Amino acid sequence: MNNLFAPENPYVFPDDFCNLPAFQFSRFLTNSVPVHEFTPNSSYVSSNSTSDEADDHQFSIIDERKQRRMISNRESARRSRMRKQRHLDELWSQVLRLRTENQNLIEKLNRASECRDRVVEENARLKEEASDLRQMLIDLQLGDSCATFRDFLEDIPCNTAHLMAESSNLSITTATNLLH
Repeated sequence: MNNLFAPENPYVFPDDFCNLPAFQFSRFLTNSVPVHEFTPNSSYVSSNSTSDEADDHQFSIIDERKQRRMISNRESARRSRMRKQRHLDELWSQVLRLRTENQNLIEKLNRASECRDRVVEENARLKEEASDLRQMLIDLQLGDSCATFRDFLEDIPCNTAHLMAESSNLSITTATNLLH
């Protein structure tokens, strides 16, 4: 067992100390350790306790900083999760809004397409009707021209007796005209 207290005899001498040659004797005297180094000093004990208290205080400060950092990190992580959740909620509402808008645009496109189909059908029908009306007009104009021409031809007698009489009248008139 190590004794922290100084022995009664502050110098430790070997048993054969007196029998040692002179040169070895001086070696022991010069290498001896002073007694005050081994005796517990009250300032040493108090500095040890102060050092222990300082260490304890340092550890408590370090622990307190760790605790604050841990709490700060937890808060920061919580705020980050809240921001992420808020961003995710905003994105989700944007998805829903865009889906609704897309659906509305699809319905509007379908209505416009149906309307265009109806207009194309009506346009084809009207073109057909216009073509029929043009043809009727041409037929009427030709019919009118023929009827007018027929009426004109009906006013002129078209039998051989009439032509003969016309011809003889024309001959007499021409002959008389020549004489004059």
